Amino acid sequence: MLSSAPLVFGIGQCSLDYIGLISSYPPPDVKCEFTDLVIQGGGPAASAMVALKRWGLNVHLAGVVGDDDFGKQIRNFLVAENIDTTGLVVRPQRQSQFAFIVSEPSLARRTIFWQRPTGEELKPDEINTDILLQSSALHIDGLYTEACLWACRRAKDAGIPVILDAGTLRDGMTDIIRLSDCVVTSEVFSNAFSETHPDTCLKLAGMGVKLAGVTLGSKGYIALADGRWIQKDAYRVKAIDTTGCGDAFHAGLTYGIVVGWSAEQSLDLGAWAAAMVSTKMGGRTGIPSLIELKNKFKTGS
Repeated sequence: MLSSAPLVFGIGQCSLDYIGLISSYPPPDVKCEFTDLVIQGGGPAASAMVALKRWGLNVHLAGVVGDDDFGKQIRNFLVAENIDTTGLVVRPQRQSQFAFIVSEPSLARRTIFWQRPTGEELKPDEINTDILLQSSALHIDGLYTEACLWACRRAKDAGIPVILDAGTLRDGMTDIIRLSDCVVTSEVFSNAFSETHPDTCLKLAGMGVKLAGVTLGSKGYIALADGRWIQKDAYRVKAIDTTGCGDAFHAGLTYGIVVGWSAEQSLDLGAWAAAMVSTKMGGRTGIPSLIELKNKFKTGS
């Protein structure tokens, strides 16, 4: 039985992440020892749903896993967070998404080696329409193009805001953008999308996006919200592992939109959450608690 808290419907990647620390990235054809191995669930949409659940919202995640051991671990990590995984489709005799990540604290960066799930992509008829239409926001990472487009159209028709975490410029992404209310891209996406980051924001706004932005890592972010520019430096912290920082940033945006915060407040929550995540190993370990969120932003929401 769901609580009376707002519901966020998530569609996208759910992964099993192996994360290790290295002192510096190695040259080719050498052995490189890593330390501090962390094994946990990952994926942009899945980790954003974990953050939103910890912050008191109800969440539903639609995605794809295989029937392998990685798929079981992915589901178990989500169930342990009280995530509604009824939208997680299991593809028989297929492999789940997996990532091995090496983090370099000295340079506050990480390198991700990943394999997408080998099963068929999520299909529109595998999305629970009843739950989608009960939601207060649709949060997507654009991996399953056909399913995302279908869900975006249904959400738009129902007046449900669509938040897109645009990490990679994939085929079909521009069609998804045109159906989205909030699009904040990675620096990599922005570089492929337009000549400059302000140009990316303007181009997104021209496509109908109400809140458009680009995350810039240690340089903060730039955004355009209803014709107003917002630019902030990143929160200053000692970064250990930047895995999942973007996921936390977008979770903060979605939380702010759902509870009625301003664009600037929502962006600030995202930036702060991303900074907190970077101080711990693993994209979910450092997600701040609801109590920390309330204390930081002096809110009872």
